[in-house]
Amino acid sequence: MRLTIVTPASIVADYDDVLSLRAEDETGWFGILPGHADFLTALAVSVMSWRHADGRVRHCAVRGGVFSVDGGASI
Repeated sequence: MRLTIVTPASIVADYDDVLSLRAEDETGWFGILPGHADFLTALAVSVMSWRHADGRVRHCAVRGGVFSVDGGASI
């Protein structure tokens, strides 16, 4: 999967080898795997985490924002 994190001022992260991602919205934590259905949600103040194909795990603190999945599986 491709993960891109942007702010109004810059691109914070841009990776194309992400195997899984965990984030939080107002309903709680959710996970994303390759092929996830498209959706859009507002992020809560939290820490996103993701795992790369080589096993590295990365984290990014967010102060809200918009999270979208596009190009995923159709339902």
